[in-house]
Amino acid sequence: QPAAELADTHHRVTEAAGALLDGGLLPVAIGGGHDLTFPFVRALASRAEALSGIYLDAHLDVRDAAGSGMPFRRLIEDCGIRRLDVIGLDPFANSAEHTEWFLGHGGRIDELTPDADWPADDLFMSIDLDAIDAAHAPGVSARNPCGMSPAVAASWAEAAGRCERLRCFDIMELCPPNDESGRTARLGAHLFLAFLRGFARRGGA
Repeated sequence: QPAAELADTHHRVTEAAGALLDGGLLPVAIGGGHDLTFPFVRALASRAEALSGIYLDAHLDVRDAAGSGMPFRRLIEDCGIRRLDVIGLDPFANSAEHTEWFLGHGGRIDELTPDADWPADDLFMSIDLDAIDAAHAPGVSARNPCGMSPAVAASWAEAAGRCERLRCFDIMELCPPNDESGRTARLGAHLFLAFLRGFARRGGA
């Protein structure tokens, strides 16, 4: 339940995610503004010795101001995330200042694939639906005219589910008022199912 103040909402998210982690579960979050990834992953960061992250996003989301464009800056500065890999970045939708800051703080742009050797730390993955082409995902706050295909996004979600080191997963930035015919919601559900399919195959061939 959202609180009147953003910080209070974030506190509630951290508390809920922490309770799931302490219960031996793998938390999954489906939102909402991408700022929610910060308090969601913050719970894991306080329980992991070393944590890195992979996120699918057209934007770096490293703004200093509070809001949906800030989660990964906060995770680096406040939570000591060791490495961040962003996949599907739109170079036309990010400032030179933010790109320089990201690269200067251990960030990497499009260096991984779903089948690559991912960082050896505990991991989280966040999927911002605006990484996906607007033809398939119109229901976001910032539509992407040249994003990745749903099939590519699903391959990332399934790989995340398979990864034994991945300890939390989220799908963010669904904006129902912008979602023509519910296409983006259905895509989000498909990505969640792809993640579950990967998770069901953990420990298998």
